[in-house]
Amino acid sequence: MNLKDLYINFFISKGHKQIPSAPVVPENDPSVLFNTAGMQPLIPYLMGEHHPYGKRLCDYQKCIRTNDLDNIGDTYHHTFFEMLGNWSLGDYFKDEAIAWSFEFLTEVLNIPVERLAVTVFAGNEMIPFDQVAHDKWLSLGIKEERIARTKDDNFWIAGETGPCGPDTEMFYWRSDDEIPEKFDPEDERWVEIWNDVFMQYVKNSDGTVEELPNKNVDTGMGVERTTAILEGKKDNYESSIWVPIIKIIEEVSNLSYKGHEESMRIIADHLRTSVFISADDAGIKPSNTDQGYILRRLIRRAIRHAKKLNIDIASDWEQRIAKEIISMYKTYYPELEKNEAIVLEVLSNEKQKFNRTLEKGLREFSKMINHIDGKEIDKDSAFRLYDTYGFPIELTEELAHDNGLDVDIEGFKEKFKAHQELSRTASSGKFKGGLAGNSEIETRYHTATHLLNAALKIVVGPGVHQKGSNITDERMRFDFSCDHKLSDEEKKRAEDIVNGWIKDALPVTVEEMKKSDAIASGAECMFIEKYPDIVTVYTIGDGISKELCGGPHVKNTSELGHFVIKKEEASSAGVRRIKAILEDK
Repeated sequence: MNLKDLYINFFISKGHKQIPSAPVVPENDPSVLFNTAGMQPLIPYLMGEHHPYGKRLCDYQKCIRTNDLDNIGDTYHHTFFEMLGNWSLGDYFKDEAIAWSFEFLTEVLNIPVERLAVTVFAGNEMIPFDQVAHDKWLSLGIKEERIARTKDDNFWIAGETGPCGPDTEMFYWRSDDEIPEKFDPEDERWVEIWNDVFMQYVKNSDGTVEELPNKNVDTGMGVERTTAILEGKKDNYESSIWVPIIKIIEEVSNLSYKGHEESMRIIADHLRTSVFISADDAGIKPSNTDQGYILRRLIRRAIRHAKKLNIDIASDWEQRIAKEIISMYKTYYPELEKNEAIVLEVLSNEKQKFNRTLEKGLREFSKMINHIDGKEIDKDSAFRLYDTYGFPIELTEELAHDNGLDVDIEGFKEKFKAHQELSRTASSGKFKGGLAGNSEIETRYHTATHLLNAALKIVVGPGVHQKGSNITDERMRFDFSCDHKLSDEEKKRAEDIVNGWIKDALPVTVEEMKKSDAIASGAECMFIEKYPDIVTVYTIGDGISKELCGGPHVKNTSELGHFVIKKEEASSAGVRRIKAILEDK
């Protein structure tokens, strides 16, 4: 029987009700791009709201995390994964939760006790050592030497304040080596497979902690990792979850998984995630913003690695893989079958667009080498080929060598590392402000939107507010509240004001503060409800612009270049749209 079925049946036998998996795109949480954990859709109920299914719940939840995107290609990271969870909303607590975890692991999954170890909360200056969890594990047969006490890794809180509490994590010895008597959580041969969180406290804004009247249990077990463990696989991608997908990649590439693991893992992972995103009823399509940006990035990265494996990109290789994924999961997630035609169309269209982009990149490369002064393609040019045209550095190197040129690989790596850091920031939450991408030009455009917003308040009036923005590496689009078409004079004046500020070389400063303090200080923002309690505020000059934003931004307005409004038009009732560009200085 499938692990998901075993889990759900077990907890139903313990009085739980199965709840349906929430969509991968959150319905009522604008602060994040995707549901990242099984508990995320349940936050209102863990905070005290009544759940229509009662106090004991269980499910399998579709999750997507993009903060580990650059780690995909190893044996255990995944962008899409399934999380098994059971919850007590003010009902049972530690005794039952731990007992049922142990029973499921040892009696349903038949994991030998000697291969298990656990961690419990060691306590700190405010919250005591979790003696109850420790003693419960002892009573079930886990030896004292296999119970580790930690602080940082065994306490859960969603943010700065709110419900919190200790947790206990279960580990499995995933190695053929002799199992040590004493459990060391830092030994990577011990792999975490389950986590029980006990929400028994609330942390107040003044830093004090007090007991919650209704205590909750929130647990999580990853399907992919646990399946690999049960099947004795040290590489998740060799488990039954991935074998059918990898097999098709082997067929279309005429290559073996052995020796080509990284690219095949990336293709399998990214296409599976792309199938689930594009099948979601939210109707996400590849784009340069938000979820669409992630979808585009996943599909294009899969195509780049397909090229590395010499797969015929013009063939229906991605359709075959997608159909296999849909077939594997449609029993559990019916939207996959319902939206199959949409999924296949999304993949095909994006593949064609990306191939055209690569062709443009080849033309750009030809132009580039005609203007090279010396024998080396510099880091900026190499990174532009990667960032704008999707050229993997290996392709740039190959083309360069064909033309008797070298590439500044170390410089490229430095720029790429900076890009990764920005991407990691952007993938945490809703790009922390909706930033479409993170190239240097897009960073400049992002700062320019703040200046335009400030200029329009002078030209049109203080009632102007941002209503939306969209940024690419070619232009910025800015929507703002306004009841009339801007005259040529108004557009020219807004342009002149922005360029004046650019010429003044104003510093762009950043600070973190409480959201309430930021609003009280006059900082402006769009969609205030999506921001956390602690926010980032960017100020340009001496209060010319002050906005809540995730960034990133330039450090000085002199970096922006010359600002030009190309078009002004209606967006919707009471909202106008400006499209503008930044010309080189």
